[in-house]
Amino acid sequence: MRQIRTALVGYGPGGRTYNAPIIKSVPGYQIDVILTSSKENIKAATEDFPEAEVVQEYNKILQNPAIDLVVLVLPNHLHFSYARQALEAGKHVLLEKPFTTHVKDANDLIKLAHEKQLVLSVNHNRRWDSDFQTVKKVAESGLLGNLVAYEAHFDRFRNEVKPGWKEEKEIAGNGILYDLGSHLIDQALHLFGLPQEVFADIRVEREAAEVPDSFELLLFYPHLKVTLKAGMLVKEKGATYSLFGTKGSFVKQGADVQEEALKQRKDPQTEPNWGIEPEEIWGKLSTTEEERKVKSEKGDYRKVYTGLYNAITTGDVPTVTAAQARDVIRIIEAAHRSQDERRVVTFQ
Repeated sequence: MRQIRTALVGYGPGGRTYNAPIIKSVPGYQIDVILTSSKENIKAATEDFPEAEVVQEYNKILQNPAIDLVVLVLPNHLHFSYARQALEAGKHVLLEKPFTTHVKDANDLIKLAHEKQLVLSVNHNRRWDSDFQTVKKVAESGLLGNLVAYEAHFDRFRNEVKPGWKEEKEIAGNGILYDLGSHLIDQALHLFGLPQEVFADIRVEREAAEVPDSFELLLFYPHLKVTLKAGMLVKEKGATYSLFGTKGSFVKQGADVQEEALKQRKDPQTEPNWGIEPEEIWGKLSTTEEERKVKSEKGDYRKVYTGLYNAITTGDVPTVTAAQARDVIRIIEAAHRSQDERRVVTFQ
């Protein structure tokens, strides 16, 4: 089996917890180089991947002819410049979400990847959350009749501002809409495509916060309203997903189990129940014909990397295309325009 020799750029929580274990668990990948700078992260990278070279200069990756793929897990405002350099150096690229901070930058990267005949993708892994996979199955099953409303939440409770780049207003691409919102938007577009209109209410709610930490985003389709919400002051969480149709509803509580498993350093290869939700958080289907729990689908974040492997080695289309990830940024830009002008924005 061909080995894709990989460089991981960034070994903070995003790199070490959410990407490295997934890459390691997918056949065909070999992490050869890790770029990180803090003493703590250098120590962690050396312990986790003793065979890899740990470097502090990006050029050592760009100038390494053995590297096939560069995985970027960096602050949002660095995505464009680092991805452009990697593509210009002839490397395939996977970026952590969000793709870029501006649509123009996303289009420039897509054009460059096409010219260089390289694969460019984005880690919108939450398409493979167990709960979203279940929602997708129910939505497409026809059990609810004609779907008229879809609501998704990504709520947390963190009433104090956590030190770090994500909370600094001077840095482009910061705030909850780019962070958690990009997941919710990608899921909605994956299900329903692009909306006709967009409306957003984006707020700063916590004391001392400088960047948006709460939003409600409405996507309007001809016969469907999509509501996406996230906030940092939600102590008692409600439903994660709610779907309403002409024949009934589906309501899903709880959260996918993979994130917590990764935090606990569990290995997707050896964990027998990887991506399997406990029955107590299965969703409830209530229609004119039946009422029952719906067994959750199995979640699997590895799908992003298996699809990427096929795209690089056989020319398949990546499971997450750069154009799809660019459309998420289009929605975010429309949302900010809606917020600034306090109106519904026509999208198409």
